[in-house]
Amino acid sequence: MQFPQRRAVITGIGLVSGSGFDLDTFWNNLMAGRSSASLVERIDTTGLPSKVACTVHGFAPSEFLSSGSANGYALAAQYAVAAARLATEDSGSTAASIAPLRPAVIACAPVGQANPLAHSKEKLNGTRTAEHDPLALLNARSEGGAAAITLEMNLRAQAMTISSRCGNGTEALGQALNLIRNDDADWVLAGAADTPISPDFWGIFSASGLMSRESEHPGRAMKPFSRDRDGFILGEGAAFLVIEELSAARARGAKIYAEILEYAQSIDSPSAPAGPRTPFESLNIALRRAGVAPREVNYLNANGIATAEEDIEETAAIKRCFGEDANHLQISATKPVTGHWAGAAGSLEAAVCALAIERHAIPPTINLQKPDPSCDLDYVPNNGRAFPVDVALSLNAGFGKHTSCLVFRTVK
Repeated sequence: MQFPQRRAVITGIGLVSGSGFDLDTFWNNLMAGRSSASLVERIDTTGLPSKVACTVHGFAPSEFLSSGSANGYALAAQYAVAAARLATEDSGSTAASIAPLRPAVIACAPVGQANPLAHSKEKLNGTRTAEHDPLALLNARSEGGAAAITLEMNLRAQAMTISSRCGNGTEALGQALNLIRNDDADWVLAGAADTPISPDFWGIFSASGLMSRESEHPGRAMKPFSRDRDGFILGEGAAFLVIEELSAARARGAKIYAEILEYAQSIDSPSAPAGPRTPFESLNIALRRAGVAPREVNYLNANGIATAEEDIEETAAIKRCFGEDANHLQISATKPVTGHWAGAAGSLEAAVCALAIERHAIPPTINLQKPDPSCDLDYVPNNGRAFPVDVALSLNAGFGKHTSCLVFRTVK
């Protein structure tokens, strides 16, 4: 027997970010192009060329975690629990409403987190079993975020962890779509948290030459698609979304941001020649699976990493996929405002797409004063736009030629 297609919709969004914790504050800062970038204070950048990042300020773990564990979890897990709680609250879900369902939690292994044992090691301080931090083992494992969420929120749910580098957050939502579509879950909490502003991770990327060296004006450091771009800036935070089956969400009168139509990913060999093939394949496959024509897409949230080669490759891939319709597509890169969240970038930018659909507006690509002639599409430069977005794409790319794409649409 063939069952009718189950549709997956976003009913809740939770963010922990340098641009704000509540959705209105975050969105207003994003639309106004107010970057949360500042000089890094958490780590010593003496002697390193890159000194700017988007950090979270004013985060109080005790507001989201039980008193016994508020400072016990690694920072990424703390952010994950907070964003998960905020998303659940935003969706209007409660423990009582979730209990009869088949819930699932999909979180991601942090890419940039410092040595996962370091936090627990400091707390252990040479003591042995009786006095060991009970969260030490959890902090040392990649599935710590998913475990922390289910424990802190008392969810009896299937839990899984995604580990695909900078594609983590995008893939988490793709897996949530599959769980709903395949009738394996009714309610899914999916997303990612990452804290790449750590000495080891910062040192590696700062020395690689991929990060911006601008420090005099932190808010202008990252300049995607600009002639004078010199790399990205890191950011930290968490973004989680509640995904439900459409008919169930409607039945309970839930607010619906957008429908997740499709997901696709493409992975190439890191040694393969540079070019637009991999991002093109992700875009092309996602649109084909979704049954969406290029001309129907209103908005694309670009990877926009602000490095010399990648911005040109991304532009070429978009042109190849969209053809003449690329000239009418509105594109923006939001990382200059939020920073690059490493493994959590995909879930953050998926939330941006859902908000763009729900709020009928497109955020800008800031710092685009000197467009690169090779990047000649409409990147919504410097100022956001009011626009009725019907179909939006989120394109996310990671080092190692791993790209992924999500397709969102207003519910019809």
